[in-house]
Amino acid sequence: MGRKERTVEIPWTSTDQPEAGRVALVMASKFELRSAARSPLFLVHSLRLWRQARRSAGIMGVSLRAQPLTGTFWTLSAWTGKQALDAFARADPHASVMKRIRPWTKNSTFRFWSVPASEIASGTFMPAGLWADAVARLAADEPSTEI
Repeated sequence: MGRKERTVEIPWTSTDQPEAGRVALVMASKFELRSAARSPLFLVHSLRLWRQARRSAGIMGVSLRAQPLTGTFWTLSAWTGKQALDAFARADPHASVMKRIRPWTKNSTFRFWSVPASEIASGTFMPAGLWADAVARLAADEPSTEI
């Protein structure tokens, strides 16, 4: 019987509270490393990018998950729109880190979808539901999308 992999998580951190009625752009990613030996450094880079995201204009919330022993990492974030997400992706350290880590990954998958911003901004928001949606979308047999 296989051993269950331990998952480490930085819980959902909400930031900007958008005005009611707006749509949030949600992005989920999954990275599978070629070698789990890269996990410690990949995790360090992931934390840098999590901090950058939290300070970026237009971020509504962000979370990370990792299974370091298998070299698998996930991100989940919500943005006020594509322009905010694109600005984050083009800015350093994100831009330079992504170039550096690309050779370390055997697979990377990205999914994007919209949800009512009021759902994420509400006091009753449950990140577990958004994570469940993200995991299902990442597992779906769709072409990967690169930002």
